[in-house]
Amino acid sequence: MELPSPVIASDYIYRTYWLYWRLLGVEGEHPLRYLLLIMQFFFVTIWYPIHLIVGLICDGTLAEVCRGIPITASCFFASFKIICFRWKLAEIKKVQQLFVELDQRIATAEERSSFYRETIRVAEFIWKSLLVAAFLAIITGTAFGLFRRERKLLYPGWFPYDVYSSDQRFWLSFAYQAAGHSLAILQNLANDSYPPMTFCVLAGHVRLLSMRLSRMGYDLTKPKELIVRELKDNIEDYRKLMKIVKLLRSTMHLSQLGQFISSGINIAITLVNILFFADNNFARTYYGVYFMAMLMEIFPSCYYGTLVSMELNGLTDSIFSSNWVGMDRGYCRTLLIFMQLTLAKVEIKAGGMIGISLNAFFATIRMAYSFFTLAMSLRK
Repeated sequence: MELPSPVIASDYIYRTYWLYWRLLGVEGEHPLRYLLLIMQFFFVTIWYPIHLIVGLICDGTLAEVCRGIPITASCFFASFKIICFRWKLAEIKKVQQLFVELDQRIATAEERSSFYRETIRVAEFIWKSLLVAAFLAIITGTAFGLFRRERKLLYPGWFPYDVYSSDQRFWLSFAYQAAGHSLAILQNLANDSYPPMTFCVLAGHVRLLSMRLSRMGYDLTKPKELIVRELKDNIEDYRKLMKIVKLLRSTMHLSQLGQFISSGINIAITLVNILFFADNNFARTYYGVYFMAMLMEIFPSCYYGTLVSMELNGLTDSIFSSNWVGMDRGYCRTLLIFMQLTLAKVEIKAGGMIGISLNAFFATIRMAYSFFTLAMSLRK
């Protein structure tokens, strides 16, 4: 018995993504939404990185500065990225709507099975992996603070009172840093899950368009009018895909630039912390998990950004592979113009300078190594 083809709904992938925004108070209609939004914006988005930066400046020891730089940079750029994405939420919703429209074009069982296997399941794996990494970062970060040899805050931070003057003040400050750290990770989930998931879905739809283009004209039972209609529908699909690319360029223009800078700094300083300042197993575990989380933040986006470019660049060959021999002059002229449009190289750039691709990933690793060697030279 043949199993039924899965129902394709790209917007279903984003259910957890919109849950993050509801937890942050940005989306949803629950009664405490605006109170939650104001509190997390002031105490987490604005004040949390400020109190870490001031605490880092005021703390004079090299070990504490190196220990504080990764979380300070992460929280600062998490706030920067959440503001960028919040500003572009309308465009994010437009992209999701375009995906829903493209889903309607998936007609055959082969296309549905291919898209579910190579796109939907992979996108689900991406957000689940990021969620697991976030939970591990929260657990190891809190355990690192609780099981230290001496009583200290999670990170060097400034408070308008003496933190160590009483147990109540210390644990209140510790709880604020732990809660702020968890909410900053929640912000990062909203920031970092969107680019790789969206690139993955976009690459899947481009792949399906490539399949449809290469099949045009080979069904000899179809009248030529239907083949012409099929070509027009495929051109409309391409137009929607390029509109998505344009929206993604606008959405990720600044946020991904901040991501690359943050990852480069954090990877370098985390290596320094692992080698020289991790004084117990919890600290080593925490920095090890943090290091892997930094790589996971940028690698999926860069990988699928490269995949999107490769799939779009392959459309020209798919058009040429269609059965255009014997078609009338108007059809061939339209096909030729369409081929010329697909010859343009498509790339989404962060800050208008850095292409979101594997080249950017390796460039970030090289930048991190440069920061690492600089820190090592300053230590000597």
